[in-house]
Amino acid sequence: MANKLMSLELSQRAMNLVTKHGTVTKAARAAGIARKTLGDQYASAVQVGLKPTTDNTDELTALRLKAQRLEGELRRAQEVSAGAEQVLRAIGNIDRQLAETAPPTWTQQISKPSAPGVPTLFLSDLHWGEVVYPAQIGGVNQFNVTIAKRRLKYTFDTAVSLLKILDSKLDYPGIVIPLGGDMISGNIHDELVATNELGSIPAMLDLHGDITALLKSAANTFGHVFVPCVSGNHGRDTRKIWSKDRHHTSFDWLLYQFLAKTFADDKRVQFLIPDGPDASYRVYDYRYLLTHGDQFRGGDGIIGPLGPLIRGDQRKRTRNSQIDQDYDTMICGHWHQYITLRRLIVNGSLKGYDEYAYSSNFPFEIPTQALWLTHPVHGITFRAPVYCEKQKEPLSKAWVSFREDK
Repeated sequence: MANKLMSLELSQRAMNLVTKHGTVTKAARAAGIARKTLGDQYASAVQVGLKPTTDNTDELTALRLKAQRLEGELRRAQEVSAGAEQVLRAIGNIDRQLAETAPPTWTQQISKPSAPGVPTLFLSDLHWGEVVYPAQIGGVNQFNVTIAKRRLKYTFDTAVSLLKILDSKLDYPGIVIPLGGDMISGNIHDELVATNELGSIPAMLDLHGDITALLKSAANTFGHVFVPCVSGNHGRDTRKIWSKDRHHTSFDWLLYQFLAKTFADDKRVQFLIPDGPDASYRVYDYRYLLTHGDQFRGGDGIIGPLGPLIRGDQRKRTRNSQIDQDYDTMICGHWHQYITLRRLIVNGSLKGYDEYAYSSNFPFEIPTQALWLTHPVHGITFRAPVYCEKQKEPLSKAWVSFREDK
């Protein structure tokens, strides 16, 4: 009997809230209740013929349920896993916020109407420690730690040069530098164990120094740096990628924690390191979802990765819309191909073309990382591939040529 009364009370509460706020979504947001939960209760109210009431019983019920929900969230937040807690203590970063947080204020403030916006330099798929042998891929690429260091610096310097074209004074509010996973090569395949120049831990420690130098240069150049981070599939220390504790079994995640500790006293640099596979953030009112991209599988020789990427993006949009976490553009790496669409940005790689791509007959692509601007009014405007090393001079110097029919 008590359960039935509670069900009627919740249904009446839902009817009143939806009537008051106009839609289920607005009512759920105002009451702090999951949209699906309130929607089911409202549907039940309609089914049994309940009408809106004028007393405040529904508001009291909503407040009581919201308090119960918040108490439950607090209990869950306090139940930190023993393993993660030990890791965090070991790196001296236990007090840093690891869950999704609000973006820094400078990404929300419009500096001046003529400003081109906030630049984003997307870094992912560095594969630090891996070796690519030119003799095995027709001589079209070579990669090792020495080359990786040179390419990473060249990538940042080139991005700065491109941004100077748009604003010679580099009068930007700051720069967003997402770290999208596969930062190290890892030991996930036997061939990598046999051929990597550096193992997972040495590669992570070596890369920490180069990323630290890059972020310091970014802070000195742009004033502020926002660094959202997600793990990839190559940095894992498990046989297969885990759904549970994905980040806590990844050297990518550990690298991000070391970086956050390094910049703990530098207020110019702020990190977003969620425990899940996705990181959500905003630049102005434009909403991004950062993920690595290894969740999307398939593709063929005609459309390449577009099929699984677009299907995966649609699934994420559907999921996120149900939990009021909609986004405008998804950004990911993993596929080592630079692709830009209105709702999707896919990053290239620092490593470039390798033996796997060559033997699989994948299209050739030079080492590339993605650069774009987010404007406070127009959203994403300027987009450009940032080539990670200097390209060969063109054979023809003519600025335009054509064949004239006689």
